[in-house]
Amino acid sequence: MKTKQIFAGLLALGMLASTPLTIIAGTPGSDKRPGKVVAKTVTYAVDTEQSTVVWNAKKVGGEHTGNIKLSKGEFVFNGNKLTAGTFTADMTTLSENKNSERVVNHLKGDDFFSVEKNPTAAFKITKLDAISGAKAGEANYNVTGDLTIKGNTNPITFPAVVKVAGDAVEATAKLVVNRLAYDIKYRAAVIGTAADKIIEDTFTLDLKLVGKKSKPM
Repeated sequence: MKTKQIFAGLLALGMLASTPLTIIAGTPGSDKRPGKVVAKTVTYAVDTEQSTVVWNAKKVGGEHTGNIKLSKGEFVFNGNKLTAGTFTADMTTLSENKNSERVVNHLKGDDFFSVEKNPTAAFKITKLDAISGAKAGEANYNVTGDLTIKGNTNPITFPAVVKVAGDAVEATAKLVVNRLAYDIKYRAAVIGTAADKIIEDTFTLDLKLVGKKSKPM
């Protein structure tokens, strides 16, 4: 009997030696089961020349619109899943489509964005909910994050369309921002100014963010 047990043990060792064992490296405590495929985390740097931020603000009897340039930003993906992102806007680049120097200077002043004191605005993703069954061109993520304007930070949630193609990613979204939450109260409806001078309490930001794969992690 003892001889049979020794023989069985040797046979088992021989079978293990002849069987290839594949281990995928991971972080301590991660799943390292044989053959387990671990998705890579990849960062896409925002192309500030191809990305656009278009603002629009309405008032009684009219509206203003213009652009703001991004200074930096990045998307982080795990495989094809968006997991994080941060974006910074250069408020000194704020422009108005009618090229009104008066409007631009007013917007950069303390009544609105206080650009001299707060030269950047920023957004950092804090939560992402993938939208299942989204068709091409439809929003496929609900994005939540911290938006900082004029030194004030508040959470905001909005739908976004995120597309990945090879080494490039593109995200589009429309944010509706309550300016009162960012201490921008000039001629706000809540203040009770004359009707013909009221500026709406919300403004919109239309985003098109383009990124290029930069540094696998």
